[in-house]
Parts: sequence; structure tokens; C-alpha cells
Amino acid sequence: MTPIASHISTFLNERLPLELRASQHTRESYAYAFQLLFLFASARLKVEPADLAIEHIDAPLVLDFLLHLERDRKNSAASRNVRLAAIKSFFRFVQYRVPSALEQVQRILAIPSKKTDSRLISHLTADEMKAVLDTPDPTTRDGIRDRAMFFLGFALGLRVSELVQLRVEDVKLEAVPTILIHGKGRRERALPLSKEPAQALRAWLAVRGSATVPELFLNARGKQMTRSGFEYVLEKHVQVAAERCPSLLEKRVSPHVLRHTCAMVVLQSTKDIRKVALWLGHASTQTTDRYTRADPCEKLEALMTVPLPTLRRGRFRPTDKLLAMLKQASHYAESGIEGASMAAQP
Repeated sequence: MTPIASHISTFLNERLPLELRASQHTRESYAYAFQLLFLFASARLKVEPADLAIEHIDAPLVLDFLLHLERDRKNSAASRNVRLAAIKSFFRFVQYRVPSALEQVQRILAIPSKKTDSRLISHLTADEMKAVLDTPDPTTRDGIRDRAMFFLGFALGLRVSELVQLRVEDVKLEAVPTILIHGKGRRERALPLSKEPAQALRAWLAVRGSATVPELFLNARGKQMTRSGFEYVLEKHVQVAAERCPSLLEKRVSPHVLRHTCAMVVLQSTKDIRKVALWLGHASTQTTDRYTRADPCEKLEALMTVPLPTLRRGRFRPTDKLLAMLKQASHYAESGIEGASMAAQP
């Protein structure tokens, strides 16, 4: 039996950051996936997590784990696929370190991903977005911070990981205000700031003060704002905004919804999917195509360009004797109702 602990440690601390140059978010996601897997395997096999061996994690156990995620933890198919991707990445690493487990590894790598539903993206209307942006109190330090975070998240279409990882040194407010975004896949992009987001950011920098961390946005303890912290702040303000804009109650406003809303605004303004991909930092426009499915204006323009034949006019006249009798009877009934209504008028 080959203990798995040393291999998983090397995979998370060396393979991902040094060889694959994976982001911190990816490493955290993979670590959480293995935490769930090892807890499941420990309960199933009656073995302490630290005593698990590579041979314990075979294809049947992985399949049962994936079923457990969907059935017991109520995870979506997309979340299930993310956990499976982490497991496969680890076992591709293992097959070169533990040749004796090659057959076991191949069976795990053969587990297919599950097809997911292709739903329309969720985004906010202009009134809903304005209600959220107007909620933070601009007379308090936290309100100034929250307003700046929301403006940047929406105006620049940032992922929540990109937003919380912004540093003070990434912001340039001289001449043309710009901000450097450290995007997914280690792709950087520089985006200009319009007047309102730049003003909101200047107001926050004026009250931010000194801190021991270089990140732009700080929590109540003066440390880096976390993903969960931003989600909490956003949810709190959305609940208040819903009092003025009740339609927000029907939507789940996550940080990624702000990004989707930005994408829809850019698409409707430019009519160019390439500019949307450039603004959001997508590696390919294939990822951006889903926004065209959610924009009804795109379909309306296509409909207006398609010449459709005109329909021949006509009126249905029943030839069946029963239908003709019913139509005549309904006509008499309507006439009787109209006559009674006229007689009732003074």
C-alpha cells in the first residue's frame, strides 16, 4: 500500500504552483475537492484520512463519491465535474510517481464528465444595478469601500478573485485612469476607468489609510478582503436595495452576476462579441458566445433581416353542421348579452 498523504502534499505545494503555475484559487479549489474526497473515503473504508493509500482511491470509490456530491450534498453537475477534474489532475501526476498504480489510474481517468444544462446567464437590469450601487452609505468608511468594490466589479466585469487580489500599485489615476487586472490563467489586462468608478476609487483610497497588506480592498480587521467577505457584503446590500427595487428579490445576486451584467452592457453597446471577450479577459470568444444567447436584441436584429413571406388572409368558416350550429348559438348568446346590457343602461 502506498500512502497518499505525501503525494497529495507534493501535488498541491509543488506540482500546481511551480510546474503548472496554477492560480491560488485553483489550488484552493483542488484542496477542497480532496478534503471532501478523503472524508468520504475515510467514512466508507473506516480508515483515518491520514492513513489512506493510493490503492484505496479506485474508480468505484470515485464514482460513489461523485454520486454522493450530487445526491447527498445537492451539488450541481458543474460542481461535480470540477471535483472530478481535480481528481484526474492528481492521478495524472501519480501515474509517473507510482507506476504500479497505472491500471487503477487509467480507470479513473476514463470516468467521463457529466453533461450540464446550458442555461441563460443571470444578469441585472439597469434599475437593479443602480439600486445596488446606490445602497452603500458614502458618508461612512465601509460604505465608501463597498461602493468602490461594487463599481469596479460591475464597470470592469471582474471575477471576484480578480477583485480581491487587486493591489494599490495596480491602480493608476493620473491622466487616463487605468487599472491592471491579474486575470485567470495568468493573463493580465489593463482597463480604463470611467468617471464614476474612478471617483469611487479615489474616495476609497483617501480613507483606506496604511495597512500591512498590499491589497486594495481591506476587511474590518485591516486585512485583505476575502471572497466570502465580498459575497457577504454584497448580499447585505442587495437585501437593502430590494426594498427599493423588489425585482431583486427574484434573483440570486452573486459577485459573478455583476460580471455578467457588465458583459451584457458592453455587448448591447458595442454589438461586438470580440470586445466583450477582450474586456472580460476571455481566452476565446467561445466562452463569450453565451452572452449572445441571453441578449434578445441580437435575435431581434436577426429576425428583422430575414425576409418572411406574407400570409394569405382568410376567415375560418366551419363546414361541419355541429360546429356551424354552435357558432350560430354563441352568436345569439353574445347578441342577447349585449342587448341586456344596453337595456340596463339609464
